Amino acid sequence: MKKTVACLLLGMLSQGVWALDNADQQRLNGIQQSWAHIQYELPEQQRVAAFAQLAAQTSSFTRDRPVLAEAWIWSGIVTSSWAGAQGGLGALGKVKDAKTDLEKALTLDADALQGSAYTSLAALYDRVPGWPIGFGDADKAEQLLQKALQLNPAGIDSLYFWGDHLYRQKRYAEAKVALQKALQAPPRLGRESADVGRRKEIAALLEDVNKKLD
Repeated sequence: MKKTVACLLLGMLSQGVWALDNADQQRLNGIQQSWAHIQYELPEQQRVAAFAQLAAQTSSFTRDRPVLAEAWIWSGIVTSSWAGAQGGLGALGKVKDAKTDLEKALTLDADALQGSAYTSLAALYDRVPGWPIGFGDADKAEQLLQKALQLNPAGIDSLYFWGDHLYRQKRYAEAKVALQKALQAPPRLGRESADVGRRKEIAALLEDVNKKLD
């Protein structure tokens, strides 16, 4: 029996898959809630410093639990949000760090958090300038988003970023369908603040889409 359990654990590690324990989950929940507070409730001028502090927490999480894809996903999300709050070419280094974290998460468990690494990485490819300044690539973003939608076809984030991608590609009618579906996404337990903020972003983007379709 002990040998069987040991083999199973080794197999999980070799595949890069590891489950969150209760302490990990509580830590993850705290990071998620702090992110939503900073992103959607803090004044803009306070976000850079707040994200810097939160990034220190996510970096600690990845150091303590390097086998957890979820830790790397949220390190990437927080770092990319920090870069977005900072803005300008000076934030490009943080964006590249976020990309590295999300790619690490994909090597550990691409299905973690319903494919959130795919969604967040796609957002970077959509928003970062292309070569020679950055790594932006709309085709790569679309490939990643398609994978995210396969894993989470009714998720608020996967549908929002898909709609945003379609809008950027001037595929306005398709974007409208995706965003309307995003507004119907089921609520996420413990992510209430994030859901409220995301729905406001969806509504604002949908308004822009409708103007393009008028």
